[in-house]
Amino acid sequence: MSKIIALAFALMLFCFPSAAYAAGATPSYSSLSFNEAKLANQDLSGRNLQKAEFTNADLENTNMSGVDLTGVVVSSTIMNKTNLHAANISQGLFDQVRLFGVDLSDAILVEGMMLRATFTDVKITGADFSGAILAKVEQKKLCAIADGVNPITKVSTRDSLECR
Repeated sequence: MSKIIALAFALMLFCFPSAAYAAGATPSYSSLSFNEAKLANQDLSGRNLQKAEFTNADLENTNMSGVDLTGVVVSSTIMNKTNLHAANISQGLFDQVRLFGVDLSDAILVEGMMLRATFTDVKITGADFSGAILAKVEQKKLCAIADGVNPITKVSTRDSLECR
């Protein structure tokens, strides 16, 4: 009988997480939603925002330096002068994201999916793009300015972008 109760509770946790919270359980996942959030000029530096979701968010002049954004999802967002210096954006998804004047220096973007992201006037010194998927035109733009070595992964920016 206890196996049936455990299975029912696991099903409730998966299908109805808010009901599981009410029952005193803590789901094994966490996802912060910043959909349509107004975060312009905010200081979020050093925070843990793993698996956070930013859709149509205002991130202009937002300080996100040193933030753990592992597994982040950023969609339909314009990042204008956003500071992502030394941020960990590994396995992040950038869909329809425009990055203008963004500081990605020393950032870790390993295995990121950035096919529909555009980069304009960005700083990428020391950024690690190993295994990241980028549009070829964006990869070429970034290769033209790539230099430095990431202080954590010890991978050169040019090598991580597979620049020729």
